[in-house]
Amino acid sequence: MSGVNKVIIVGRLGADPEIKSVGNSQSVARLSIATSEVWNDKNGQKQERTEWHRVVVWGRQAENCAKHLAKGRQVYVEGRLQTRSWEDANGQKRYATEVVASTVQFLGAGGAERSPQANGTEETGLNDFGPEPQFDNSDEIPF
Repeated sequence: MSGVNKVIIVGRLGADPEIKSVGNSQSVARLSIATSEVWNDKNGQKQERTEWHRVVVWGRQAENCAKHLAKGRQVYVEGRLQTRSWEDANGQKRYATEVVASTVQFLGAGGAERSPQANGTEETGLNDFGPEPQFDNSDEIPF
């Protein structure tokens, strides 16, 4: 039996995209995207939870993300989940689960180039998401 591995995320960038070249000049960008869920608890109090998603984008699409996206910008991402593993400097096995993007659509206002005026950080309330998590990444992987 085969399965379906499809992820759709609509959220805001917690940081500017990180882009690198790997292998034969292949571009790869890392996005950190926040999504929030709001609900009322049993006492009627508003509750909110933010999830942070690691997203990896390859090729020309990665270059476009680096050129046009900035912290606070809203994006739509379609892709698949992928878990990779590596050994850290202490010989410990480490794991990371990421969304490997097949589609990234830029949502909301934004100019042709990244700029403080175009990234929307002032009006997005991005600080309501809480701090972006710090990921422990090895030098053996792209990020």
